[in-house]
Amino acid sequence: KQWYQRRVRGMVIVTVRFIRSFEYRSIKTVPVNDVDTSSTVAAFISRLKEEVRTLKGIPPPFRTHPYDTLKISHQPGSFKANDIVINLEGDIELILRETSTLRDCGVGAETELSFFKLSEYEAYKLNPEKKW
Repeated sequence: KQWYQRRVRGMVIVTVRFIRSFEYRSIKTVPVNDVDTSSTVAAFISRLKEEVRTLKGIPPPFRTHPYDTLKISHQPGSFKANDIVINLEGDIELILRETSTLRDCGVGAETELSFFKLSEYEAYKLNPEKKW
């Protein structure tokens, strides 16, 4: 019953992949509960930055990394990318705009998001080489 009440209010569970390094595949995956899809992307980014500092099981380098961008990695019922780090295609549609709501960007229950620093992603995109 509690799950249904959250769903009616627009609260969902999403998975966030904190990407610290694209080349070395330094990724920490964390489920985030009670995500309000009517909140803005900027508000959700602020929430994630606060939560990553206090979550148990997160190594210190992940806590202090300067994340600034969210991108949809996977939505239920759609394909998964071949690159295990991040999908390098569809940036215009899949990178979330900070002024939009999560719902308007297509975030729903069981959506998987990647959280990373945009400048590092752009450098990786130019040369998608893995060092590990």
